[in-house]
Amino acid sequence: MLPLHWFRYNVVSRMPMMGRTYLRNLILAAVVGSAAGLLPAARSAHGLFDSKALQQNRFAVLAQPVGERNWKLLVLEQIKQRPRCWTPRADGLVDPTLNTFNFAGICSRYLDSNGYSLRSGGEDLGSRFRLSLRQSGNSLQLQALNPRQGAPIVVGRATVPRRDRNGFIQIQLDPAWRLERRVYKGRTLGHVYFSHPDPVNRLLARAERAGTSGFSRLGAPTAPMAPRINQRIASGEPIRLEVLPYRP
Repeated sequence: MLPLHWFRYNVVSRMPMMGRTYLRNLILAAVVGSAAGLLPAARSAHGLFDSKALQQNRFAVLAQPVGERNWKLLVLEQIKQRPRCWTPRADGLVDPTLNTFNFAGICSRYLDSNGYSLRSGGEDLGSRFRLSLRQSGNSLQLQALNPRQGAPIVVGRATVPRRDRNGFIQIQLDPAWRLERRVYKGRTLGHVYFSHPDPVNRLLARAERAGTSGFSRLGAPTAPMAPRINQRIASGEPIRLEVLPYRP
């Protein structure tokens, strides 16, 4: 009787070429099929919507004061030339004059995430990033924030001249940021994008570099304080020691 190792070696090494080729092709087909199954999901996640350019001067990105400290983002669009949907004031604020007439067919308003969202590098990011306004001193920033991805991305900014509940502040978008319109299968929709040509990972990396480092957030170094025990020795005061109870 032939030993087992002889049978194992000779049967495998002398397998007909056709059988080995068939096996190799079968494995390759399975790998390609698995990869092809992933393509539609990747394509839909990245390119479900397209976008088209807009005339930027037809839009105003505004910060509306809410309460004593908060701000609400809204976007106004001038569809017809007259009457004006918003009017700059001499004090640097903006009057939302569309509230003084029936603006149907003349102005459009985009009030929340149903009306606007973030787009970066051709990718729709509305489900991952939230647009919000943050004030520090008299500086106001429009930020795109994903709580899981570190520093916020600054989309636009403004200076707050003063706070007036009836006066809005116009936000100027940072360089390369543009307003675009959402397009689905060639059909133009009402949704507006805050869009940047660079992919979001690049924007996040820039935001991290521009952000305050962990060391600088700690503030300037200070001289160490002398231990209080030394002060008591110098003053001749008795030293109070903490006594811990014994627990067997």
